[in-house]
Amino acid sequence: MKGLDRIPIKKIERATKILSTGAKVGVNYVKYYGERLISSEENARNKLDESNAEDIYNSLKELKGSVLKAAQMLSMEKNLLPQSYVDKFSLSQFSVPPLSGPLVEKTFKKHFGKSPHELFDTFTMEASNAASIGQVHKATKNGETLAVKIQYPGVSQSISSDLAMVKPIAQKMFNIGTKDSEIYFKEVEAKLLEETNYEIELRNSIEIAASCSHIPNVVFPKFYPEWSCDKILTMDWMEGTHFSEFTKTEYSQETANQIGQTLWDFYMFQVHTLKKVHADPHPGNFLISKNSELIVLDFGCTKEIPLDFYKPYFELITKNSLSHPDEFKQKLYELEILYTKDSKEEVEFFIKLFYQVFQLFIKPFKQEYFDFSDKLFFESISDIAQSLMKNQEIKKYNPNRGSRHFIYLNRAMIGLFNLLHELKATKIKTHIEIQ
Repeated sequence: MKGLDRIPIKKIERATKILSTGAKVGVNYVKYYGERLISSEENARNKLDESNAEDIYNSLKELKGSVLKAAQMLSMEKNLLPQSYVDKFSLSQFSVPPLSGPLVEKTFKKHFGKSPHELFDTFTMEASNAASIGQVHKATKNGETLAVKIQYPGVSQSISSDLAMVKPIAQKMFNIGTKDSEIYFKEVEAKLLEETNYEIELRNSIEIAASCSHIPNVVFPKFYPEWSCDKILTMDWMEGTHFSEFTKTEYSQETANQIGQTLWDFYMFQVHTLKKVHADPHPGNFLISKNSELIVLDFGCTKEIPLDFYKPYFELITKNSLSHPDEFKQKLYELEILYTKDSKEEVEFFIKLFYQVFQLFIKPFKQEYFDFSDKLFFESISDIAQSLMKNQEIKKYNPNRGSRHFIYLNRAMIGLFNLLHELKATKIKTHIEIQ
């Protein structure tokens, strides 16, 4: 894959690229209407989705940064997008055009005053993989094989302007009202800015890896502060198979359940003990070793869970709140799903709506063991997600419901569910105790 000599950084450059992609999408719709005359609606729609996904992804992979990160996040939302988009956007997890050699050299000299060949014993200029915010190179130092992650230039500077361009699309796609929505976009912006600071990621990586080292069957790389800075992060090179590739191989149900239990225990310990969770559970962040161990690679996106959010959130799950209307209603107020200024009609509408949501979501937690290969469970999640997005009645009220902390905790939990489903784990002990 040819390396990029530069990445559009200025707002006008990035906006122009997105607008040109919009024009291509418009042409695809013209072709779609013509295709409908000579083919079935289903075939025409599939071709439209494939063409749009290809054109949009080709544009985003050159822009990199937060817009490509958004595509990566959407690739995890299998309930929201046609399969063509999921397949194409999932490439942003580890397979996009890398930076060229001269740009890599320039980045090292800017931050360390040395080229990578001066800093390491050996350094492979061709990137091993490239994702939305950075790319990874293989290196050696003092007999150790290392993975060196380099951030693309200008990523952090373009986040605010990128989000401003993405905002109206997100509002329409996810049925987000314009009123009082700024708090949610600020939460996303803050997390994206954190992800572009590798010094924060280094601290999170060392802290969480040390805290979770006692969990059976999970492995973490060692991280090296002396060869890291805010735009470069160095860790051990880990050998293994990418999670998504592993799930396409043949393995026993026992292996699936073993890895699945490791994933569950890893996430539950973070959430309930550390109150800080790895909030980017896409498959590109995990490898499976030859011994079927779970290797965790990336702690760029972590979410601290405030106690005043944690308690009502998990009390809804672990207690029988759904069977006690007054208690359930109180939890909705604590989670900012209901507001004191709501009318009686609004309160009744959103209690009914979120009762359905929570009734489905808590199923894995209400059984001693849960079968994550259950297609009906995930089809139900898909159905309720689609119904929420298409529900016109919500627009009569303020649709922006829930604490900003839902965004990344839900992302972690639903992402975990999807990983376990992809693995086809069938017997995961899901009992939890809130702390």
